This record gives sequence, C-alpha cells and structure tokens, in this order.
Amino acid sequence: MEDDNARTIKRLAGVWRLLVSEFRTSNGDVIYPLGEDALGQAIFTESGYMSGQLMRQNRPLFASANHTAGTDEEVRAAMEGYIAYYGPCEVDAGNKTLTTVVEGSLFPNWVGGTQLRYYELSATQLILKTPPISYGDMEITGVLTWERR
Repeated sequence: MEDDNARTIKRLAGVWRLLVSEFRTSNGDVIYPLGEDALGQAIFTESGYMSGQLMRQNRPLFASANHTAGTDEEVRAAMEGYIAYYGPCEVDAGNKTLTTVVEGSLFPNWVGGTQLRYYELSATQLILKTPPISYGDMEITGVLTWERR
C-alpha cells in the first residue's frame, strides 16, 4: 500500500508556473525581491526530483552576446535577478514539508546543503514557504505561489 509521502510526490509531479514570489516580514510588510511580476517554473518528478527557477522580468541585457563576457555590473544584475536549484526531494506529508538536497544551484553556497519548504497543495495550486529567516531586526518568510501547467 502506498504511503502518504509517495502519494504526495505523485500529486506534486508535473510542471508548475509561478504566480507570486514574495517575502512576508514579521511586521506585516510584503516585499517582492524579484518584482511583482516575477517569472518561474518548478518541475517535480514522480521519482522524487525537482528543479526550480525564478527570475526577475526584464533583466538588463549584456552588451556582449557572450554570457562569460559581462561586466561586473551586468553579472551582478543577472545573478541578483535569478534563483535556480535542483536535486532529489523528499516529502514529509505529516509535517507538510518538502526537503531538497541541492545538487546544483546558481548560488554555489546551496550546493550540498538542503532547502526546506513547507507546502500547501491542492489540485491546481502549490504554495511553498521557507522557514523564518533572520533579516536585520525582523524575520521574513519566503512565499512562492504556483499553479499547475
């Protein structure tokens, strides 16, 4: 008999389109780190792998057509406007958590570590939340809202 974790992985499987990427602060403010119109896609497989990408719309183009020839400013804007990582993921249906062991990431510090997200899943929508993150004198929580493609 299939357990709740395996059933949840099957329900997650597919392609998801980002609707909203936001940080909610402990004082009630909402911040849009990639803009209110951020783009993104997440892919989950039934075998337990995921890949996620988020980006700011209308990032500045490099002057060069060569992606390795950007100026410091161009590279910084590209890096700050994009988030991507992938790896095997494990669901804990009882705690409603999804943990990814990061095999690859645009941000190199994540590689080899884990990314924990709390999830809410319906037939057509997925909400992923980070654990609270210390940010100056407050805490923020990242919230990603996705719709099934």
